This record gives sequence, structure tokens and C-alpha cells, in this order.
Amino acid sequence: MMTEIAVRFLLAALLVADAPKAMPVHVVSLIADHNSVFRVMDERKSEIDLIAGEPVLLHVYARKAKSMNRDGSVHGLLLLDSQHKPVAGWDLLFKPGVQEIELTAPTEPGTYEAVCTVVCSADHDQMKLKVVVNPR
Repeated sequence: MMTEIAVRFLLAALLVADAPKAMPVHVVSLIADHNSVFRVMDERKSEIDLIAGEPVLLHVYARKAKSMNRDGSVHGLLLLDSQHKPVAGWDLLFKPGVQEIELTAPTEPGTYEAVCTVVCSADHDQMKLKVVVNPR
């Protein structure tokens, strides 16, 4: 027969084996450019691919467009779901220069749209970025 200590050890081992593994941080380098365009650095497409619920570190390089408002911010980023509702924690403002922002990817897989929230130039309405959230 198993002793009480052996049973506890076995149960603890089973719990650790079934515990979800911590996801690595997904680093995304994003340029919010002077010509009112979001670009993912070193990518041909303006799209970010994430995994549902993963931690994200957003490196943002913000360059001033033609105008500046909202407390000196030159661009903003608001993530919208498929119903065009804002995603919690994804309403960002960018000052000129480099910023690092810690985020969590949405938990629901799907296609999202990031839009600029600072009227940065006449082309402001075109400043969008596709964000695809894949299942875990």
C-alpha cells in the first residue's frame, strides 16, 4: 500500500504535469510612421499574428505625422473586434520616439482591426493594421 506521503507526492506530480505552461512573450516591432501608416518591422505585410491569450511586448517606433494632439501624442492604436467594439487594454497613445508596451493578446481567436485614434494627417483614416488571433 502507498503511504500518505507517496500519495501526496503522486497527486502533486499530476497537478504539475496538467498545469498550463507559461507562454513565451511575443515581441512585435511596430512602426507608426510619419506618412500615417502602421508597419510591422521586417515584414512585407501590415499584419500581426498572435496566439489567443499570449503575452505581447509591443516595441513601437512612433514618427510624427503632419499634426499632433491628445497630449502630445503623434499616433494612437485602438484594437477593435469583429463587431467593431474596443478590446480592453488595447487603447494606446504613442509619443514621438520609442515605447515598449506590455499587453495580452485577446482570448478570442479571430480577425481584429487596429486603427489610429489620433488625427495625424489627411491620410489618418487609412492608418489601420490587421491583427489575427489564432487559437491556442
